[in-house]
Amino acid sequence: MWNRSKKEEEFTPKPMGAPPAPAPPEVAKEAKPMSTLPSRGLEPRYENPHSAVLGKSVIVKGQIVSKEDLTIDGEIEGTVELQEHRLTIDKNGKVRATVKARELVVLGTIHGNVDITDKIDIRKDAKLVGDIKTARIVIEDGAYFKGNIDIVRPEPSRQAAAAQAAKPHAVSPSAPTPAPAMTAGVGDNKR
Repeated sequence: MWNRSKKEEEFTPKPMGAPPAPAPPEVAKEAKPMSTLPSRGLEPRYENPHSAVLGKSVIVKGQIVSKEDLTIDGEIEGTVELQEHRLTIDKNGKVRATVKARELVVLGTIHGNVDITDKIDIRKDAKLVGDIKTARIVIEDGAYFKGNIDIVRPEPSRQAAAAQAAKPHAVSPSAPTPAPAMTAGVGDNKR
């Protein structure tokens, strides 16, 4: 009637010469149902696991300024600024905003002007309506884009420009050197 624990059985004295008692039948433990969905355990859901994420249920109206990479899967209305970082608009993301970032990857929808200093990547099911200003752009087959594109050359960094200006102009060995000028001095006699 009662179930003894194994510890109690170990400490219970057993008569000598008696056969060992049969082990009690194992009580079947209730099994957890197994999911047929793939496990998300060790795989990060987004490209960069160290970036900030605004999930599907998040709705923001206003200004977002971030000093780290950002993935948007919700809805944004206003402005988004990530001057030195990457912005990813995920498949469920809907952005009605002016966007400024170093790099942009669009998988969802953007309505608004986009100013990207490095590269913009518009994937096959993405939609972008607005003007783009960028140095490099990739638009995959199947993506929807409506607007103007202004390709700008990246400005050379100030340090590189300053280093270039500080360098003395070197004379190449193959260039002819001017002959020294022959001038007559005050005390020279000409004949």
